[in-house]
Amino acid sequence: MRIDTASSRAVVLASGGRGAEIRFRYLGPSTEAKPLASGELRRQIGLKLRAQDTCNLVYAMWHIEPDAKLGVSVKRNPGKQTHEECHAEGYVTVRPSISAPLPKLAVGEWHDLRADLRATELTLFADGATVWRGALPAAINEFDGPSGLRTDNARFEFEFLSDAGPLPRAAAPRCETGPGD
Repeated sequence: MRIDTASSRAVVLASGGRGAEIRFRYLGPSTEAKPLASGELRRQIGLKLRAQDTCNLVYAMWHIEPDAKLGVSVKRNPGKQTHEECHAEGYVTVRPSISAPLPKLAVGEWHDLRADLRATELTLFADGATVWRGALPAAINEFDGPSGLRTDNARFEFEFLSDAGPLPRAAAPRCETGPGD
């Protein structure tokens, strides 16, 4: 797939929310730009885990500009489900117990970011190497949902993979007949 927007968010409803991988090629800044709620104009791509809704989830983001690092945060807003209800509230930044430098990222090169969440222990891999490991707050056990992706202010080509989860009722396979059947 390809993204060229200032902001994109997506989830895979049939995923388990504990593991995901995005293989991407950074193509440079997006045509339009939209600062984050903090006012920072950050270019980034990342994974969403346990994404119950836009107010309650875990983010693992590969910052490209203005800094080059991994950012992990838990967004928790009990009783809220929509952006209009929680905006940019409820973020807690999580520090790693183990970290390593990210691979250098240049326009046109392929990279991958993979997340593995077991209980509250999150491990992140960049291009196959462990680059972040740490314990997330126990509050992540208060919400649950699928995995997904997020991008801000950058263009990408990408493939997204996630762990398997139960099929949501709306996506359950069904057979319908039509004329001539």
